[in-house]
Amino acid sequence: MNFSLHTGEMVCMLGPNGCGKSTLLRTLAGLQPALSGEYKIQNTASRPEKSVALVLTERLSMDNTTVHDVVAMGRYPYTSFLGGLSEQDERIIAESLEAVGFDLGALNSTLSPFNAHSDGEKQRILIAKALAQQTPIILLDEPTAHLDLPHRILILRLLRQLAHKQGKTVLISTHELDLALALSDRILLMSPAGRGIQLDTPEALKKADAFTSAFGMDIFSPLG
Repeated sequence: MNFSLHTGEMVCMLGPNGCGKSTLLRTLAGLQPALSGEYKIQNTASRPEKSVALVLTERLSMDNTTVHDVVAMGRYPYTSFLGGLSEQDERIIAESLEAVGFDLGALNSTLSPFNAHSDGEKQRILIAKALAQQTPIILLDEPTAHLDLPHRILILRLLRQLAHKQGKTVLISTHELDLALALSDRILLMSPAGRGIQLDTPEALKKADAFTSAFGMDIFSPLG
């Protein structure tokens, strides 16, 4: 595969199970070595944790961990050896929570336990953690997997807004075909068995019948 992502765009990565979506995200985030080839981030050799923020799909349980503490984890690459937070760190944490619509005016809102929040709220908090990391790139592995339809729409709208207004490069692995077609700037369509990828606008991929080729069936006519 050979592709480039751009500043200020949200790209949704689609493809059948087992085609390598999560493997690609983990490789780009530096969690596992590349099988072959290379990739560059803004043509720099900066530390991965200062270039890429990753939000995984696993449900997290953090007993006795507050909302503030979860988001503060995004500042660890910038803190001292002792991990102390500066005034600037605290400002960035607050701004990140505000960016995802968290009500900082509510009494003790950031001191509430992470586990006390709904799945949709938890996902927004984890996105705030990624924002606090202040990386140019945010990677997300199925961020809407455990959410109902209204929250799936809310999360993808939020990510699109962050890409466009904050100039982030957002790459999302998802199975939300309808929402990806409606909200993504481009779609990274992966095919199984190493048959490559296609990266283009949703309209161009539909016109080229690329989805039928990737999934092995006409997914827009499920009844046949």
